Amino acid sequence: MPVIDSNRSEVEGLLNIARLMMVSARTAPKSGGRDDVETELVFGEEKDRIADEMEKMATERNAKGFSRDGKNLKDSVAVLLIGVEGTKSFGLDCGGCGFNTCKEFEEAARRKGRDFTGPNCVFKSLDLGIALGSAAKTAMDHNADNRIMYRIGAAAMRLGFTKKSSVVMGIPISAKGKSIYFDRP
Repeated sequence: MPVIDSNRSEVEGLLNIARLMMVSARTAPKSGGRDDVETELVFGEEKDRIADEMEKMATERNAKGFSRDGKNLKDSVAVLLIGVEGTKSFGLDCGGCGFNTCKEFEEAARRKGRDFTGPNCVFKSLDLGIALGSAAKTAMDHNADNRIMYRIGAAAMRLGFTKKSSVVMGIPISAKGKSIYFDRP
């Protein structure tokens, strides 16, 4: 009789859940049906590279949160990166980006800030939020511990993981006896 130990099964299960999370992010409603959301599933050595970069950022910025979240990432099986090409306009002239018209927004210089590039269209930012919520809900539906983390996205962008996104967040996933993302100092 074949035997599958829990560690191997949990890793395989979490990777399958992460793939389902990607589907959830892709099919999440988007403003005007325009999909500018980008997803990447990262695990193994590449995941640990992001965690190592977070440790560097913690030292550079004297920001313990990067170190704490980097440890969480190292202790995770995988991370789903979800970003959006927020520097594209939606075309409503709503002013949510800080400009009077989308034309002004489109003509504005794009600047790389400390972590992300801006300015960003408020509707693209909303699309990112909905995609993140859909992916996190899918993880929750399958009992995978998860948490949306800004710092993971900042480190992943710094390493060049995403190709078109101006803002990226990370959702690490794990299966432990207690949630490593919320039961922490």
